[in-house]
Amino acid sequence: MPTRPELLAPAGDFDCLKAAVENGADAVYFGLDKYSARARAHNFTVEDLPRTIRFLHERGVRGYVAFNTLIFSGELEEAEAMLRAIAASGADAAIVQDIGVARLARAVSPTLEVHASTQMTVTSAESLRFAQAAGASRAILARELSVEEIAAIRKSCDLPVEVFVHGALCVAYSGQCLTSEALGGRSANRGACAQACRLPYDLVVDGQGRDGDDVKYLISPQDLAAYEVLPRLVEIGVASLKIEGRLKTPEYVANVTRFYREQIDRVCAGAAVAPSRERVRELELSFSRGFSTGFLAGVNHQELVKGLSPKKRGVFLGTVDGVSRGRVRLLTAVPVKPGDGVVFDQGRPEEDEIGGRVYEVRGGGGRLELGFSRGLDLGGVRRGDRVWKTDDPALTKKLRATWEGEEPRRLSPVDVSVRGKAGEPLEAEMRDARGRRGGARSEARLEAARTRPLDEGALRAQFGKLGGTPFELRALSVELEGALSLPMSQLNAVRRRAAEALLAARGDASGAKLAPSPVLPSMRASIPGDRAPHSPELSALARTGAQAAALAPLGGRLYLDYEDPVKYLSEVPRLRAAGASVWLATPRIQKPGEEVRVFGNILKANPDGVLARTPGAIDWFRRQAPGLPLAADYSLNCANELTAAALMDLGLEFVTPAYDCDFSQLSDLARAVPPRWLETVVHQHMPMFHNEHCVFAARLSSGRDWRDCGRPCDTHRVSLRDRVGYEHPVKADVGCRNTVFNAVPQSAGEFLSGMLRLGLSRFRVEFLEEDAGGAVAIRRAYLDALEGRADGAELWRRFQSSRFFGVTRGPLGL
Repeated sequence: MPTRPELLAPAGDFDCLKAAVENGADAVYFGLDKYSARARAHNFTVEDLPRTIRFLHERGVRGYVAFNTLIFSGELEEAEAMLRAIAASGADAAIVQDIGVARLARAVSPTLEVHASTQMTVTSAESLRFAQAAGASRAILARELSVEEIAAIRKSCDLPVEVFVHGALCVAYSGQCLTSEALGGRSANRGACAQACRLPYDLVVDGQGRDGDDVKYLISPQDLAAYEVLPRLVEIGVASLKIEGRLKTPEYVANVTRFYREQIDRVCAGAAVAPSRERVRELELSFSRGFSTGFLAGVNHQELVKGLSPKKRGVFLGTVDGVSRGRVRLLTAVPVKPGDGVVFDQGRPEEDEIGGRVYEVRGGGGRLELGFSRGLDLGGVRRGDRVWKTDDPALTKKLRATWEGEEPRRLSPVDVSVRGKAGEPLEAEMRDARGRRGGARSEARLEAARTRPLDEGALRAQFGKLGGTPFELRALSVELEGALSLPMSQLNAVRRRAAEALLAARGDASGAKLAPSPVLPSMRASIPGDRAPHSPELSALARTGAQAAALAPLGGRLYLDYEDPVKYLSEVPRLRAAGASVWLATPRIQKPGEEVRVFGNILKANPDGVLARTPGAIDWFRRQAPGLPLAADYSLNCANELTAAALMDLGLEFVTPAYDCDFSQLSDLARAVPPRWLETVVHQHMPMFHNEHCVFAARLSSGRDWRDCGRPCDTHRVSLRDRVGYEHPVKADVGCRNTVFNAVPQSAGEFLSGMLRLGLSRFRVEFLEEDAGGAVAIRRAYLDALEGRADGAELWRRFQSSRFFGVTRGPLGL
């Protein structure tokens, strides 16, 4: 039989935690009220931790704490204190995004496992090794990987991996979405995602809007439901199968956890069968925007995003056949009964939708008439409207019964051994499946039996009375010398105390090891204190050949970020001859097999350096080209000095701070490390969404991926028009991944003088669709400001830029 993977369920509050435990989770993950990637969840407090972990462990379930946001320099002391509390509680792991925090966690407690969050964007064996080097004992892989890509990663690195199998899909790679910052002044990397992917956008192709199309939710994916590929995930040795949903209800957690418990058990028993349609409908009722296997079955741009609605819909009943006398006629194969909730989908905003509870059902054989209360106005319902069943009170009641109340429903098997002889106390020991033990002795002594001696039947009857505990008797071993007796009250007391002792052993957190004193001071002390002044340097990043040709004669470092890396072979020597130091930027994502095709072509071009945008790139270039200068870009998410030090320890030249930093947070970072470690981007179009899903292929072709889409990205300019009217350009990279860039450039011009006072000397401007003259003008203007010949505060007006710089907390001036 294959190795049984862990089933990992979410919990946004204690009811969800109980629902997960009672319905079969092997482990539960939850966040605290700070530094959790689901800040809108109810979450738990530090004070809750000991009770919460003890409850999980007593029930034989592991507990993982999601500590999975970026941490700023000014928060590291608090982060260390919280990590100490997590470790002291006996938590089994901390889920971490920030590689500096991963280092901090390992220093705080060698017994606390670190799991690399999906926010760390692990997409290849190279990035998996990077996470392992940062101290991770497990990595949660990006949701954009196929089963076969996961299998390839597993073959190349032995670090255990965790894979999402159910729940909402972000359209952007986790850890790489900056849309909430760019548009809403809040950070997804800080747990405050604004869900901009669920908003409507108009598709603009070559300057013309596509009208008359019902598909408005162009980047709102269906939900993931991977039950069809579970056998293959188990076969390739995935260690943990994860359910998304810390913002969901306890009913959702109960339903989905029980569903996957059943499916995993069948797969591991060699009896995998497809779930019944009724069981899948129950799953849809808990939460569904429509189900798909996501990317696990491979890329299919025609299936991932349907684009008709971003909302929970439930079960599709059918379409309206007619409306008369307060009743709605429809054809459906789905059971409907009085009390069920339905909604009529007419493509309207949610607040304008018509829906309510069914009051009466007439008809049969799939031809139904639904009656509603007189208060529901059906005047807007039309023939052809789609009808969805959104709620089933009977199902809700059934699900709540699985966790409500104090009596444990999910029981763990225990083995009991009993021994003794006349004149001595009866001794009993309970052992669980993991070998933990709890023992007790009777207060009274065993006596020679006069009538009914203790035998296996009597002892099994007494020790099987484990009601009120999470245990059930499995095996019983009896070693009694002779015919003996003991009052039943004594047997009951022994059983009760043994169960209590086993519970205590399961909940014991005394094995946690902690550093005796704070570790942050020594970690900070190891960072060099070099603050020697340097003259300001301004680099530029070009995305077109025309931009690069115009910028090269200005000298300095010139980054190239082309869609096709093959062009670098001719571009690098030409631009170097024109006067530039030519560095090449890697894509932000690298999947198995792409290292040769992408990184290999970069290396063949013989650049002066490489700007690494993925952990895998750092790992690969350090192995393949040890002497080649490397720098880490913003996508490595450096927000504090521990992360900067971890990256610089890899031999990098410098690091670009995370775009999540505002000026105050950037200042704290710049004071904590040598300023030459940092290169700050001061002008750019913020890269918002970074997606595996390709809008070009989905909307301008019938192809499922790059092999049959016809590459419309080569011949069309596409943008997404938001509700305000801004048109955000969409660009495809060498991996056919899309980046949606902010239509409005962002300038840090008014903060240049403050950056110079901090000792920062490396700066960068980036270009998107600017023509050659515009790129040169912008670069010269920023250089003039850095060298004191112009007022940086005026640059944002001159170039019509937003005055945001890492808008985690809004404008820099606040």
